[in-house]
Amino acid sequence: MSTLICTLIFLTTAVSAMAHGDDAHATTMSWAFDPWIVLPIVVMSILYVSGRIKLSRRSRRFGPMHWPDLFFCGGMLTLAGALISPLHWLGEHLFTFHMIEHEIVMAVSAPLIVLARPIGLILWGMPKRARHGLGAAMRAPLIRQAWDWCTGSASATVIHGVAIWGWHLPFLFDAAVTNTAMHRLQHLSFFATAVLFWWAVVWKSDYGAAAWHLFVTMVHTSILGALMALAPRVLYIAQTQTASAWGLTPLEDQQLAGMIMWVPAGTIYAAAAMTMLALWIRRSSVRGAQNA
Repeated sequence: MSTLICTLIFLTTAVSAMAHGDDAHATTMSWAFDPWIVLPIVVMSILYVSGRIKLSRRSRRFGPMHWPDLFFCGGMLTLAGALISPLHWLGEHLFTFHMIEHEIVMAVSAPLIVLARPIGLILWGMPKRARHGLGAAMRAPLIRQAWDWCTGSASATVIHGVAIWGWHLPFLFDAAVTNTAMHRLQHLSFFATAVLFWWAVVWKSDYGAAAWHLFVTMVHTSILGALMALAPRVLYIAQTQTASAWGLTPLEDQQLAGMIMWVPAGTIYAAAAMTMLALWIRRSSVRGAQNA
């Protein structure tokens, strides 16, 4: 876990020296230092590690990393890789890399963090007064009802789907590319709704329902990717305007981005759906054997 802290501290200091700020058209590849992105990643990671250390001291057991710790490390590192590393800079210049960035956030980082279930350790990493205050707020009926509704399988699938389709409307996507505040909001909405969706399918749904909602998400995102890949003209003008500098036409850049959403990202959802379906069949077989 100390490696994670060192890595993130390095990112925080190194990117400030190599940052391009709000200049989306810098001519050299660079790391992206945006405090609105870097600081939450660093703070959440430090709180998680602090919470793990506090609980280990209370139990007087300092064992090896557990699976949730590995999931959390993987989720935070892939999130940092997508939003801070030169991949983000490439995404500002090519739609293809921008799509890779988004798919990492939604289909890799979000499920890994959900599998870690880090809320408890993050709370333990806070000062006592802040922990008790935030814990009480999270237990408030209104907050719990809102969380339960947002992480219902149907609600979460719809919310995540609306975020994906809404931000891929050409005028909104191009606006996010040219406006820093909207770009931050786009990334936040993709990540937050992905967390709601994966939380619903992993922790709130039975295996059969989870498989169904993963399948639905695979289908509608694949349709969106296909529409971009097969469009006869360029839909995303601002996003693809620098494609020629990379040896691609704007239409080719858009087609590649659509293919990434259509095939590789669709494969992740399909694999998750098949896993849930296999678990559902296995559980049904065990129940059938027990009732025989």
